Amino acid sequence: MRKHFAIAVIAASALLGSSHHGALARTASKHHHRQAVPSTDGQDSNWVSETGTASFYSNAYHGRRAADGSRFDQRLLTAAHAWLPFGTRLRVTLAGTNQSVVVTVTDRIYSARRIVDLSAAAARQLGILRSGVARVSLTPA
Repeated sequence: MRKHFAIAVIAASALLGSSHHGALARTASKHHHRQAVPSTDGQDSNWVSETGTASFYSNAYHGRRAADGSRFDQRLLTAAHAWLPFGTRLRVTLAGTNQSVVVTVTDRIYSARRIVDLSAAAARQLGILRSGVARVSLTPA
C-alpha cells in the first residue's frame, strides 16, 4: 500500500511541476517586450507589451458576468487579457495601420492562440468585425 502511495505522490508532483513549467513558457514568448508602466493603483510595475492575434467576443456573452464582476456589454470598449490586472487600459493597434482603440481589461482569456479578446464595439472601431481575427499589438494607454 505504501508503495502505491509513494508512486502516486511522485506522479502528482511530476504533473504539477510540468504544468508550472508550461505557465512560464507563455510569459517568455518572443513577442513580449518589457516596459516600465504605471499600474492602475499608482505604483510603478513592469508591464509587457505584446504582438499577436486578437478576436472578439460572440454575442452569447453579452450580459454575462465578466471575471472582474461587471456585466459584459458589447457596446463598451472592453477586453479580456490573460494576466494584466483588471482596470488596465490598453491601446490595441491593428498591424500595418495606425488604427487603434483604447480598451479596459475586464475579463480573462484562456487561449494559446490569442492575446486579447475585444468587445464588438472595440472590434468595430478597428474594422475587424468581418474577419473576426486580426494581428494587433498591445501597449499601455
